[in-house]
Amino acid sequence: MSEINASMIKIGVLGAGHLGKIHIRLLKEIDKYELIGFYDANPDAAAAVEKEFGIKAFNSIESLVELVDAVDIVTPTITHYDCASKAIKSSKHIFIEKPVTNTIEEAKSLIGLSKEANVKVQVGHVERFNPAFIAARDYCSSPMFIETHRLAQFNPRGTDVSVVLDLMIHDIDIILSVVKSNIKRISASGVAVVSESPDIANARIEFDNGCVANLTASRISMKNMRKSRFFQKDAYISVDFLDKKVDVIRLNDVVGEADPLAVTIDLGNGKGSKQIYFENPGISPSNAIKMELEAFADSIISNTTPLVSIDDGYKALDVAYKIIEKMKLTSNYKEEEGIPNK
Repeated sequence: MSEINASMIKIGVLGAGHLGKIHIRLLKEIDKYELIGFYDANPDAAAAVEKEFGIKAFNSIESLVELVDAVDIVTPTITHYDCASKAIKSSKHIFIEKPVTNTIEEAKSLIGLSKEANVKVQVGHVERFNPAFIAARDYCSSPMFIETHRLAQFNPRGTDVSVVLDLMIHDIDIILSVVKSNIKRISASGVAVVSESPDIANARIEFDNGCVANLTASRISMKNMRKSRFFQKDAYISVDFLDKKVDVIRLNDVVGEADPLAVTIDLGNGKGSKQIYFENPGISPSNAIKMELEAFADSIISNTTPLVSIDDGYKALDVAYKIIEKMKLTSNYKEEEGIPNK
């Protein structure tokens, strides 16, 4: 597709559910977009959204795609491939919510289609735009142990898939973005408590460079939590994605006179001393969903690769399915009623 020269990108939204309505509201606020309209398969819901936001509800995907430069796909995961392939075959750029597709094969196909059509594809791994992670990202230079907890109170929405695809995939993407190494081994276990697919899961990912990531996700918790901890040589970084907080603890060698305001520890055996420094990086309040939609526009206008590319979406989905496969060996997982067939 040719580069868009106009400052405003004509965009349409597919899907006007809970998240779709958030996207519609934010797209109306971003001056880089001209929101042409939306499509939703439920006529009653479409009529209500049309009235609420004052934008046109289209009767088909094709009629909307024809009039836009880009498409924002916020439909159920099982429909992602169909919606995205129609848009790409019409040479439209696409923003597609996570997980990128329902199956690995569909993701591979979309990669091929998008490259052939020369369009931008950004995947909605929104935690990459969380202001807490943005503040912490530069500190995570070479983590060797990572621990993540993503816990949510029960909500029937999303229980049609494993908690790995529903929640853990956020942390999978974050980890893959900071660990620059191939995966050596994955182990995992999970339990289906109230759903027909696992509601709580734990995974261990070992990388070739020695880094180990331990991930826990639950959608039956008594409280919400979204925390990650990164451990590396002489540093510990804690990121609270929910409360938007970052704590950084660094160790520096004591050279010359010790800093009286820092905590000093003696390493013993003549190894010298280190000082502990506590930092709380400044975090600028921001709307992560709005930021990712703005970044998508920037990639189209400047003809650059989106920050969260379709390749990133594929890699996160691939690891998620490998975790699910491992869980089948160790969990009370009903294969015939669990995740959709790959």
